[in-house]
Amino acid sequence: MIYMPTDAERGSTPTWAQRVLIGRNPKRTVVRIVVLVVTCLIVFNRFVLVPILVEGLSMMPTYEDRRVNFVNRLVYRFHDPRRGDVVAIRTSGMSIMYMKRVIGLPGETVAFHEGQAQIDGKILDEPYIKYGCDWELPARRLGPDEYFLVGDNRSMPASDHTMGAAPRARIVGKVLL
Repeated sequence: MIYMPTDAERGSTPTWAQRVLIGRNPKRTVVRIVVLVVTCLIVFNRFVLVPILVEGLSMMPTYEDRRVNFVNRLVYRFHDPRRGDVVAIRTSGMSIMYMKRVIGLPGETVAFHEGQAQIDGKILDEPYIKYGCDWELPARRLGPDEYFLVGDNRSMPASDHTMGAAPRARIVGKVLL
């Protein structure tokens, strides 16, 4: 068996790179890293990414029932919601949120005729819709701070859907994935 002396036995000191990256006490450095990572994850998940559980069929087939997704709360600090974005809507507090798609922007007129969404009288191209519908909803002009939101599963009767205009203040953020 070959004897290999340790650094302490040889009397060598750590190099400057080891001292900068690890510090003088590696155990203490590992504890600091763990505490920092856990703190960052808690802060990030609490204030930036919020988990949302998909419940119901209104966003099928884009989002399946009983799946967990995350809502990015910071994305709309840099720009307003855009047509086609899937957003989380706060109903009462942060514990209950709906997941819906933005189809109407502030100031536009939204209607459904023969199952087709119409924005300012023009048919909206919606490639994410897999199931057709026969909805008939009268035209509605959105206010300066309102967005029209609806789910992707249009095969359900319009009366069974939670949809409509929502003020910008109720939009929590954009759904990831």
